[in-house]
Amino acid sequence: MGKQLSPDEKREALWQGRLSPKDPQGNALQFQSPEAEKAYRERVQRVKDAIEMEKLPDRVPVTIFPSMFPWAYAGMTVEEAMRDYGKCAAAFKQFVLDFEPDIHWGAAAPGPSKCYEILDYRLYSWPGHGVAPEHCYQCNEGEYMKADEYDALIQDPSGYFSHVYLPRVFGALAGLPMLPFLPGIVEIYGVAFNFIPFALPPVQETFRALFEAGAEALKWAGAIASADAELATLGFPTLLGGFTKAPFDFIGDTLRGTRGIMLDMYRRPEKLQEAMEALTPLMIKMGVASAQMTGNPLIFVPLHKGADGFISDEQFREFYWPTLKEVILGLIEGGCVPLPAAEGRYASRLEIIQDLPRGKTVWMIDLTDMAMVKETLGQNACLLGNVPSALLKVGTPEEVTEYCRKLIETAGRGGGFILANGSFFDEARPENVKAMVEAARKYGAY
Repeated sequence: MGKQLSPDEKREALWQGRLSPKDPQGNALQFQSPEAEKAYRERVQRVKDAIEMEKLPDRVPVTIFPSMFPWAYAGMTVEEAMRDYGKCAAAFKQFVLDFEPDIHWGAAAPGPSKCYEILDYRLYSWPGHGVAPEHCYQCNEGEYMKADEYDALIQDPSGYFSHVYLPRVFGALAGLPMLPFLPGIVEIYGVAFNFIPFALPPVQETFRALFEAGAEALKWAGAIASADAELATLGFPTLLGGFTKAPFDFIGDTLRGTRGIMLDMYRRPEKLQEAMEALTPLMIKMGVASAQMTGNPLIFVPLHKGADGFISDEQFREFYWPTLKEVILGLIEGGCVPLPAAEGRYASRLEIIQDLPRGKTVWMIDLTDMAMVKETLGQNACLLGNVPSALLKVGTPEEVTEYCRKLIETAGRGGGFILANGSFFDEARPENVKAMVEAARKYGAY
């Protein structure tokens, strides 16, 4: 048997794969010039050094973490980006080439609207389908998992999703509840009965929709991946390996909804805790498997319901942090670099969340005072952010430059900092975004 790699060895293998990238055929990536190759490796190493906090990078890295801005910048509506995959990819590529961040996050944000239409996706409204063409998609929050269904989720998460949850949020998947109990197909006696559902029209219609949606998703993914590949040859890496979620958010965002999970903390706290514990290993597996598939180490973890004022400190300690910490540590054990996004303010959470191994995580900081973050969480974790999206929209380039200068002095001290916006944005003045990137080069040298 081969040697079992340690977590550090797994993570280093991912980093080395980024430093020496390969093309889809497994050959060394052919860069478009020696200068592009040099710039690519410098950018990856700069971010790696910032995250690991063992040595100073040559300067503070900078990235842009937008929502729909790249397509607005190209003069497109979001609806157009969701329907024309080639134009979507081309616009994103031009955005990266024009602004030159050290790393980018890929062109997947708009998504493929035709795929959602085929599946009759009901959980979201999107541009041209309930939302104005120029706006971002919106979640249609509700209790898609009922309060009395916790046991079904706990006992068989995959079965619950396939037979209950997915048919509720995808109208075209109404045939899934008719499928047999697959673990029951174990012996020849009566085995044929299990396959009768596949002859039923609703089931066949469901599979036809899945095949059609899959083909559309593959077409979209091919266009997006080609943009990433070409940008790499031009010297611009992506390090985003995938995403996973905090178990509390997994339940509260799109299963029980905000109202539902808030009530559950009072009415059925034991079931909520049990469900989060059951989901924790699945959230770890989701992130680790994504990193292994993509070869990228960073796993994004959006934190939707953990901010100050959303739940109390006591509730954060009891319901939110324990399983989130398990997910973060599990991702680290799997060789990943967790990237939690502390959306909103996290001032009252800093003493809690700083208890993590040094140099293994990078945290996106939104509105929390960065001096306070640097003295607590920033002692063990690389920080990313926190240029306000509002400043990028309504400020001047001079104001953006001065904000970034002060931010670099505060958060960049001693390393462990990546300059970026603190929250996603759809609209901004391009000259302000450019000023943010240039500030890292002007003021970020160590």
